[in-house]
Amino acid sequence: MATSTGTPSPVGRAIALMVAGTVSFGLMAVAIRLASAQLHAFEIAFFRAFFGLAFVLPLLLRHGPGLMRTRRLGFYVMRCAIGMVSMLAGFWAIVHLPLAQAVAISYSTPLFVTLGAVVFLGEVVRARRWTAVLIGFAGVLVIMRPGAASFSAGSLVALLAALASANAAISIKFLSRSEHPDAIVIWTTLLWVPMAALPAVLVWVTPTGITWLWIVLAGALGSGGHMLWTRALKLADASLLTPISFLQILVVGVFGWWLFDEAVDRWTCAGAAIIFAANIYIARRETRLARHAVTDREIGADIPTPP
Repeated sequence: MATSTGTPSPVGRAIALMVAGTVSFGLMAVAIRLASAQLHAFEIAFFRAFFGLAFVLPLLLRHGPGLMRTRRLGFYVMRCAIGMVSMLAGFWAIVHLPLAQAVAISYSTPLFVTLGAVVFLGEVVRARRWTAVLIGFAGVLVIMRPGAASFSAGSLVALLAALASANAAISIKFLSRSEHPDAIVIWTTLLWVPMAALPAVLVWVTPTGITWLWIVLAGALGSGGHMLWTRALKLADASLLTPISFLQILVVGVFGWWLFDEAVDRWTCAGAAIIFAANIYIARRETRLARHAVTDREIGADIPTPP
């Protein structure tokens, strides 16, 4: 997709950035699983934050120290604490559940965002959107299958990660009204390092050999994916980009089969399809409403951003 001058259109760039970001997040999940052969999920979360900070510091060099001036430090701390719960639970789920199942459940985040927007932001949600939310949660139940012999209590941890992620997304809505998007990325990653250090110390094993590669990649891919998604959402509507984000399930499904001998069962596929349909409707509804009101597009509230 290009303009008459031969340069890519904004929509074309947004799609390319979204694809790159989605693949990055999928590969991050694979790197986390590979690192888990030696390290606990909590320690991997620490290294994700530590190396992620190293990869976002160039943003500070670009903007200068003035970027870090804020009157919302307390809010940042609260937001990062919630995000840390999401990261620890999400990484635990990636390590202990089939990759495709863990990622599919994470896509329930926009459903929780809708609920949170009503409670904390006072947004009005009408019947059709409530119906989409309920259908989406039905998809979550299809994946988890409570009461069935195949039910895993670990899927509840993945659901906790999605709930915490939704709360973190809502807090970003507040921050984005006064804070630069790059400042949010830097402050978040900076605060995550000490927050992640305590649980990591409790399970610490010094990495050796190729494990160093996996944890460095987890940090680089996570931070890189976040920046790619943020920039994509500045160029195009969430309703256009949301379907692309589900490519992550395909990425982790292929690598889960190839590297870990995991099969993607029909329940995960069916549930993911239901959640996908619900999220598409919510994203399109948000886009229509955004044409009549000012919104915080840069944070992509309707697309789950992995920690």
